[in-house]
Amino acid sequence: MPRHLEIERLLDEIRAEARATGNYTGRPAFDERVLEALREVPRDEFVPPELRHCAWANRPLPIGHGQTISQPYIVALMTDLIDPRPEHRVLEVGTGSGYQAAVLSRLVSRVYTAERLPELAADATARLRRLGYANIETRCADGRLGWPEQAPFDAVLVAAAATEVPPELLRQLKPGGVLVIPVGAPHEAQQLAAIRVGGDGRASRRDLLPVAFVPLLREAPGPQQERP
Repeated sequence: MPRHLEIERLLDEIRAEARATGNYTGRPAFDERVLEALREVPRDEFVPPELRHCAWANRPLPIGHGQTISQPYIVALMTDLIDPRPEHRVLEVGTGSGYQAAVLSRLVSRVYTAERLPELAADATARLRRLGYANIETRCADGRLGWPEQAPFDAVLVAAAATEVPPELLRQLKPGGVLVIPVGAPHEAQQLAAIRVGGDGRASRRDLLPVAFVPLLREAPGPQQERP
């Protein structure tokens, strides 16, 4: 099937899944700007070469080091949940191959993304630079600690499951900001949660739907930062 038809088929599947899960997520239809970002970002550039033939399938794929690139529907949902705006600054925890950051970069002013594994961080930095994503800043660090020197953020997206919500990430949100994070232990029930911080600093949490993410790693390497 030609690439452009594979992409359109994927977007149709995402729209259908959004309708099917809308009662849980509150998002029966995603913003078309989010779907356009998925259309524009070449997912086949963010998967291993041997898996490029299935890059446009609506499913997660392994990217090495025990990590995965998320299912496109989940990427679309998490992106839609933050209501991205052109002036927003967003933190992503868990860069992986860089795909979620690339999608965000089409919708917001600046993306800051942290990856715990040095090999993935280096590969993603090089990939994002090669593909021309100039508004993404990467670092190899423990993402549970956020990125204090660039805070506060309009939104934080976490692409790995935490057993509990890292308080540092909530503290780095602007009033009205939202944290989207899978919560739960590895190989056990996880829930994708959206946590919004009100103007009074209080956080309200809504659990949306069951998910299965790799665990959010705890150990931090030495500080390291690169900019595509």
